[in-house]
Amino acid sequence: MNQRAILYALASSILFGLSTPAAKVLLADVSPFVLAGLLYCGAGIGIAMLRGFSHWWVSKSGDREPALEPTALPWLVGATVAGGVIGPILLMIGLANTRASTASLLLTLEGAATALLAWLLFRENFDRRIVFGMTTIVAGAAVLAWSGKPTLSGLLGPLAIAGACMAWALDNNLTRKVSLSDPLRIVELKGLIAGPVNVAIGLMAGGALPSFPRVLSAGVVGFLGYGVSIALFVRALRDLGTARTGAYFSTAPFFGTIAAVLALGEPLTLQLVTAGALMAIGVWLHLTEHHDHEHVHELTAHAHRHRHDEHHQHEHEPDDPPAESHTHRHEHSRLSHTHRHVPDAHHRHGH
Repeated sequence: MNQRAILYALASSILFGLSTPAAKVLLADVSPFVLAGLLYCGAGIGIAMLRGFSHWWVSKSGDREPALEPTALPWLVGATVAGGVIGPILLMIGLANTRASTASLLLTLEGAATALLAWLLFRENFDRRIVFGMTTIVAGAAVLAWSGKPTLSGLLGPLAIAGACMAWALDNNLTRKVSLSDPLRIVELKGLIAGPVNVAIGLMAGGALPSFPRVLSAGVVGFLGYGVSIALFVRALRDLGTARTGAYFSTAPFFGTIAAVLALGEPLTLQLVTAGALMAIGVWLHLTEHHDHEHVHELTAHAHRHRHDEHHQHEHEPDDPPAESHTHRHEHSRLSHTHRHVPDAHHRHGH
């Protein structure tokens, strides 16, 4: 298991989890659609600046991430529409009709939905332990959403948040297809495209731009909670696979709930504790999975940042960067061996 990738996924979850109660506060003065756009504008602009600094920093080394290839664009467009436009709008609608603590825990559904799509549509392997973990997460969400007397108005918030989770689950699986490319470039494009689109939708729906301090606040929340968070998530995807990264990311709602209870004074109810316990069991089952068997690596060629480990034993061309880690196009020979692994970029074999 790649320990650094796990830290990336957990850091991503913390940043996104804290952004939920922050967005709830901003909704007091900003319409949901406009706020969704401002958050992604902040992500796109902030990451573009960070990427420019990053390129300057590594300009003389071979450690720069590979550029997006033309074949990756359809996957990125689909991910941007699902995760950059549909998901944020549904989340803002849900937040406007739900407590921030409740919304934070409901967002745990994203991890379960991500794993489910990875298994059913994208053929990523996972076992009964993962299935049971997803079941407890969904059960926790059901406890959280239950109001005793279901009404259309009472269900609107939870249903909108569940829809956002499904949109982001599709986004996560599509983004995995391009996860070997520069994560900052992926997030920059998502933000700079989805942000203005959402702001335009919000203005056409009757919303208005808030004051400059609110715009700036939304931009900062978007940069950290969406921009940096998504970049870390994409980086974790290549080394952990979609379902496993989604499982680690499922810890995000707990950080958001703690922040909502402590900072916003929202009540800590038995319903909240029960749902949190069920979700914690599900996350623990995901985190403690062990997968080990003989498998075959077929002949393949691609480009990404790497070190010369057991999966990267190749010759260098004269122009290839000598330092480790480094980025260049390289070829993998056919290899059969046994070790603990996850469905990362080099372990996408059948079972």
